Amino acid sequence: MLRILHVIACGALTLAILGGPTQAQQPPFSTTKVEGTDNVYTFRYENSLAMFVVTSAGVIATDPIGYGRPQAVTTYVNEIKKVTNQPIRYVIYSHHHFDHIAGGKPFKDAGARFIAHRKAKERLDILKDPHTVLPDETFDNNRTLRLGDTTVELTYLGLNHSDSTLITWLPKERIAYAVDIVPVGSLPGRGMIDSYPLEWEDTLKKMVGMGWERLIPGHPGVGGRLGTKQDVQSTLSFLQDASAQVKTAAQEGKCWDTVEKEMKLPKYASLPGYEAALPFVLRRYCGLWGRGT
Repeated sequence: MLRILHVIACGALTLAILGGPTQAQQPPFSTTKVEGTDNVYTFRYENSLAMFVVTSAGVIATDPIGYGRPQAVTTYVNEIKKVTNQPIRYVIYSHHHFDHIAGGKPFKDAGARFIAHRKAKERLDILKDPHTVLPDETFDNNRTLRLGDTTVELTYLGLNHSDSTLITWLPKERIAYAVDIVPVGSLPGRGMIDSYPLEWEDTLKKMVGMGWERLIPGHPGVGGRLGTKQDVQSTLSFLQDASAQVKTAAQEGKCWDTVEKEMKLPKYASLPGYEAALPFVLRRYCGLWGRGT
């Protein structure tokens, strides 16, 4: 027994020294009712997050989050069925990127209609991804979706992380769902690759003026928390700071290599994901200020 206890203690000490987990790992998925609401839920699968709303006439869901993992979508549908026996009426695509919208067939089989921005469908028509359901309905700027006792506003604010990103928000509950625009408590990284940085800033400024109070992001916020207007402001400040520093360097002829190898943004170094995010951020801004793209 003493030997067993010694092994356990040594293992715990090793984990502590190496920074490994000392508690059971987080389960692969979870469904959570948003605090203070009667009918708004988040569904998390690994590091992706979707929202669904239960109304008196059916369910409105967002992003299937099934890219490379069809089991996530069947789990998502089953989790909804555990909450309500109402049919799934709609699925709203946040934007056209596969990592969030692929795998929707189980929702289609359940009878849901898919809604997206017009540009999302245009892109999906070209790509013809076999794992992504084409939208049934599209729109340009605004779409009000009423189902039972619930109103959902779909708003397009222009170019940002993509050219087809929607803000899905619930006026009564003052809750918004927005994907990859506001990394709650962290930094934008790989999502910078094909983004529109200057227009992204404009989107964030517009979001501050909207009527929501809590933001459900497309990836769980640090500590699992929802986003706030301050998170929007923090993202805006980061993009503006990165843009200004790279712009100066680019005008001195330092894009690409010098910037990518030497530039740091120490003000943000303590934020989660800083080291992984920085190369993507610097490269995108070198593209903007060094090439005009």
